[in-house]
Parts: sequence; structure tokens; C-alpha cells
Amino acid sequence: MPRPRILVTRAIFPEVAQRLSEYFDVESNTDDAPWNREELLRRLHGKNGALTFGLERIDADLLTQCPTLMVCANMTVGYNNFDLTAMTAAGVLGTNAPDVLTETTADFGFALLMATARRVTESEHFLRAGQWKHWHFEMFSGAEVHGSTLGIIGMGRIGQAIARRAAFGFGMPVIYHNRSRLDAALEADCRARYVGKDELLKTADHVLLVVPYSAASHHTIGAPELALMKPTATLINIARGGIVDDVALAAALRANRIAAAGLDVFEGEPTVHPDLLACSNVVLTPHIASATAGTRRAMAMLAVDNLIGYLVHGKAVTPLNAAELAK
Repeated sequence: MPRPRILVTRAIFPEVAQRLSEYFDVESNTDDAPWNREELLRRLHGKNGALTFGLERIDADLLTQCPTLMVCANMTVGYNNFDLTAMTAAGVLGTNAPDVLTETTADFGFALLMATARRVTESEHFLRAGQWKHWHFEMFSGAEVHGSTLGIIGMGRIGQAIARRAAFGFGMPVIYHNRSRLDAALEADCRARYVGKDELLKTADHVLLVVPYSAASHHTIGAPELALMKPTATLINIARGGIVDDVALAAALRANRIAAAGLDVFEGEPTVHPDLLACSNVVLTPHIASATAGTRRAMAMLAVDNLIGYLVHGKAVTPLNAAELAK
């Protein structure tokens, strides 16, 4: 019986590739150059599974042209690249990589909050440009972190981990908004209080976004929401590009309607809107919230476990649409 055929759409750790090769015939993108749609279709044709990285759109058109496909395993926790309805209709399982990146991403979210509040990037650029000639008492004075109010929009695993860091490590009152309220025990564990979205935006000294991307969450933060925030507030986005209207945010930063922003994700990334690049009061990082070697290996290995689990043993570890496929 021939072994299942797998496509790995970007370069991956050697030990991950080796483990895949023990079970499958593997084609890998060792050059790590992103494939366009036509190239992805060509290479995916005849494959039974794919290890994807959250960028490759898996939709009805692709599935029609790749009838042998059985499973797509995202290395990321997000899966807005999957049209799950179309995948279910085509009998294709989707999987993601939750949990393994929670703490690392929460660490980075808090690091980005602190860098933004304390104007770390702006002051470093000032120093490197040779502009530091003398000290004065107002030089790069930023926002308080300890004891200030943190507002979290999106209170899943990562949001909860950030809330614990804020409440227990920095003495911050934490308020949150979510599609559904957490149960009382979990709220107590996070020391977080549920509020409406408008109240959060008006109250928080720092607003941190960890909401999944969907059509419903597109531009969760736009010009009307930015107008509700304090002029001294900061906005941090480690969620997904498209959660924030980048053009509206750049306008708010230029007009000092909010104090600063920290962004790890962008609309249309890897392109960053030039209006944001022109702002000095924004910290910009290239989608690296989960980027530690240990976490990225764990994410990749979970994707492999899902491929092996489904194609070899008949059950994935972290399926997204298994229940729908079983109907």
C-alpha cells in the first residue's frame, strides 16, 4: 500500500521533516519562498495532506482541484486561512496548534505593551541617531504600566495568560470584553472583570487585542473605537491583521488621539501601510509573538502529530471540524 503524500508549504525544522518522512512521502518547500496560488495548486495536486503555516488559503476552488486532499494541518493557532465550511463539504479535516504557543505569545504581548508604553523603540532610534546630547526630566516620559488599567479584547487562552501577568505581576486592574463571558471561577483566577466594549475602550489605559480574526471581527478597532479611547492610552495588537483599521490607527497616532500603539500584525502583511511606518509613536514587529525556538518546534510537531494521527491512526489531536465531518 503506497504511503500518504504530504506537502510542507514552507521550510521547517530538520527534525520535523525527518519525523514526517518516517510516515509519509514528503515534498517540502526547502527554498522557503512563498508560493503563489498557481504554484500551491500545482504542488498540492495528488497530495493527501498538507502542513500549512496560516497563510495558504484553503477554499472551495482549491479543494475542487485537489480531490485527493484529506487533511490540512496549520502550524498556527489561527485558522482564518481555512474555509472550514468548504473543507467539511469536501471531506477534508482542518487542524490547528492551540495551547503550545499560549505562554510565549502572552510573554510577547506584555513585552510589546511595555515597549509601547515606555517608548522603547522611539527612544532607541533617538539614541542611535546621535540625538542624545543631554538628559532632561521629561525626556521620553511614557505611560505607567504598574497599577494602570489593562483592557483585553478577546479572552481566550492567551488573553487569560496576559491577564494573570498583569494582575499578579504588575498590580493592574484588568477588564475584558469577549463574545461570551467567562465563568466566575475563571474570572477570579484571572482577576478580570467583564465590561462592555465601549466601557473598556473609555476606561483602559492600555487596550490589548487577542481576538481571533473573522468577518465579524474585521476592523474591531476603527476610527469610532479609537475616538472612545483616552488620549493617554496605548493600543496593542497581537491578534491578526484586519482586527485594526491600520489607516484609521495611523491617523489617530498622527493626531495624538491616542498616545501610542504596538503592532505585531498588519492588514496585508508582510506589507505595512506607509502611514504607520511614518509614525514615530508606534512599535512595529514582524508577526513574531510566538517566535521562540522551543515554541515554534512545538507548533510544528503538533501539526505533524495531527497529520500522523489522522492519516495513520484515524484521529487527529486538535481537529477543527471533526464533529461536522462525522455527521
